[in-house]
Amino acid sequence: MTEETATASQPSIEQVEEMVIRALRLEEVGITRIDPNDTLFGSGLGLDSIDALELALAVSKEYGVTISSDDPNVQQIFASLANLATYIQTRRREA
Repeated sequence: MTEETATASQPSIEQVEEMVIRALRLEEVGITRIDPNDTLFGSGLGLDSIDALELALAVSKEYGVTISSDDPNVQQIFASLANLATYIQTRRREA
């Protein structure tokens, strides 16, 4: 967890966006912004299952929130940046 996220009670959608871009090295392919409502996988941003694993690991490291592949809501959690940010915020509130 970075110093910035450790001191913040809840990450903003912009902080989650920065984490996604950094964790998946998206800036290397010219992606520096993600629309919060764009689809992350498939026809949207084009992420794949390996990206999902890397992203789940990054979320765990950065925010202390675990996303299990057998969670029945995993597709919805990763459906968009907005969904991912909401999930992280909800789980951190519950902790």
